[in-house]
Amino acid sequence: MKLAILSATVGAACAFTQSSTPLSTRSTLAMSEVPVEPESEEPPAPVIAPINGWVPDASLPCYGLPGVSGPLGFFDPIGFTKDMELLGVKRFREAEIMHGRVAMMATVGYLIGESTPTIAYGMNIHHTIGNNQIPEIPGTVLFPFFLTINICEALRANIGWVEPGLGPLFTLRESYYPGDLGFDPLGFKPTDGKEFANMQTKELNNGRLAMLAAAGMCAQEQINGKGILDNLDLQF
Repeated sequence: MKLAILSATVGAACAFTQSSTPLSTRSTLAMSEVPVEPESEEPPAPVIAPINGWVPDASLPCYGLPGVSGPLGFFDPIGFTKDMELLGVKRFREAEIMHGRVAMMATVGYLIGESTPTIAYGMNIHHTIGNNQIPEIPGTVLFPFFLTINICEALRANIGWVEPGLGPLFTLRESYYPGDLGFDPLGFKPTDGKEFANMQTKELNNGRLAMLAAAGMCAQEQINGKGILDNLDLQF
């Protein structure tokens, strides 16, 4: 009788005892079912090879291109380059530096064309003012002049611009530095990046001044009909 009571007591106690093996199995399965998210890694920033020592920096005006100088510093009151993409800024700089170079030649051309012997006018120095010279120049002189301009522009476009059909229109090549056509017969181009930036800033400032000077010369001759040096009483 005692043995029967003892067996019933042990059986009742075992009924309330928690089994560890099934629980551990379920816990293991539950843990294995939790998805493990891979660690997100930021893609590395693209490495841009410097061009003439310049690497585009979006935090700087015009992506860090040269041309900022005192006393005004970065001068863009109308905001042409505000929030502009890199290719647009490079295209604007290409236009600025090329117009500056043409204006520098035009400024010298006004003075030389009006005050020195020329092919069209010979040794007669007191000839037509610059604004009126093109209509008087023979076509045999103008044709090779304009042909040379067309050839130079075609070469410039082939060096710096993406060919139509291979990309968006009016787009400069990514590896092209605005204004650097590789034409340096006297070896003035510095190899150091800082020296190159300093030289281009000087070229830009001279070109900006020349654009104002050429426009002023053209307007002055249009108003009073006198040559540049005649207007200054410096004609020899």
